[in-house]
Amino acid sequence: MEQAINGLLINTMKNLLTKTTTPFLIYVLIVFVISIPVYYVVVDTIWLDELDEHNELIAEKSASELNKLNVSEAELENSIALWNKIQPGTDIKKIPFNNLKVDKRYTVERKLNNQDKEAERFRCLQTVVYIKNKPYLFTVETNVEETKETVIMLAVTTISFFLIIVIGLLILNRRLSNTVWKPFNDTLNKLKSFNLNDQTNISFERTDIKEFEELNTALSKLIDHNISVYKTQKEFTENASHELQTPLAILQNKLDILLQDENITEKQYVIIEELHSTLARSSRINKNLLLLAKIENQQFAQNEMFFLNEMLEQSLDIFSEHFEQKSISIQQNINDEVKVFANKNLTETLLNNLFVNAIRHTPTDGRVSVNLTKNSLEISNSGKISLSPAQLFKRFSKSSPDSNGSGLGLAIIKEICNRQNWKISYHFENNFHFFTITF
Repeated sequence: MEQAINGLLINTMKNLLTKTTTPFLIYVLIVFVISIPVYYVVVDTIWLDELDEHNELIAEKSASELNKLNVSEAELENSIALWNKIQPGTDIKKIPFNNLKVDKRYTVERKLNNQDKEAERFRCLQTVVYIKNKPYLFTVETNVEETKETVIMLAVTTISFFLIIVIGLLILNRRLSNTVWKPFNDTLNKLKSFNLNDQTNISFERTDIKEFEELNTALSKLIDHNISVYKTQKEFTENASHELQTPLAILQNKLDILLQDENITEKQYVIIEELHSTLARSSRINKNLLLLAKIENQQFAQNEMFFLNEMLEQSLDIFSEHFEQKSISIQQNINDEVKVFANKNLTETLLNNLFVNAIRHTPTDGRVSVNLTKNSLEISNSGKISLSPAQLFKRFSKSSPDSNGSGLGLAIIKEICNRQNWKISYHFENNFHFFTITF
């Protein structure tokens, strides 16, 4: 289950280029969207300024043409009236000297005729011109409806360039993933296949990318250091396994000889028996600590597929006499052909520790239940009070002060489960301790 969740999380992750490209594309899209109204305002302002200049030129040119006419005042008035008729969008009105106006620029919207559905926009100019030294109010209007078409074209052009950028970035992203990131992917694949048990250094490929080369150099140093430390720890574990067990065995043998001596007193016998018990416990602690060190250092063979139900039944046969000695009843519910992918030796140790723990902490005439399914193993035993889940799997943590155990049994079970990607849990219900292993 945990592996499936990890796989799902990995599948939902994004690669680095995608993670950096996506914010960039979003930023560019926001800028382009904002640029459209900005384009409209800028273009419209420029367009209106140009139209203002255009209207001023029309006013100046019209006044100049009328001043060139060599006609009488009446004929001039007729010419101006004719001008107003034949020049749509312009109007020339005579004004008195005491009613001179400053130039006025403004925009109006109106329909050209009743058949038009939409109003059109006009840029207007009102200015005073002098014809034959007399002031006239000159009004000129120019259609500015073309601004909308210009902005639409700018928007279409902007969107087109945005699409070109997006498509280009996607193509570059794919090519960069295959070229620039190739050294990184090679390094990652070699790290995934690296096994500390092989004690083989990794040879990374040379690259002309500075950051990746520095990464490979740092990883090479780290791996060399870890291999050196691993060798030292492994040698210590192997030496301790031989050097410590030998004197412990000799001491235990000497105590056995003393216990067989007929001349020892009862007081001496009690002392020797206590030493014998303490020495046996020290030997168990030493073996368990060495086992934990080997598990942590991964000094075990690779996993293999085997039937867990067969191994479980063998362990039950081995401990059957111990269950009988305490009059413990066994309830079994073991499915057939339950296959697991794990280390056989570690799994056997795990089962033995679970049964030892159940026998040790089940009261006389108590009950033990063993349930094995395709996905889990549950071993429960009768008890009186709940244990502390926070302290239960810690080293040298005992469930009761009078326990003769080393305090490492459940810690070993926890380490074996971690080594094999299994999950162990504990809960207390209806005066029963439940240990559940999910695989």
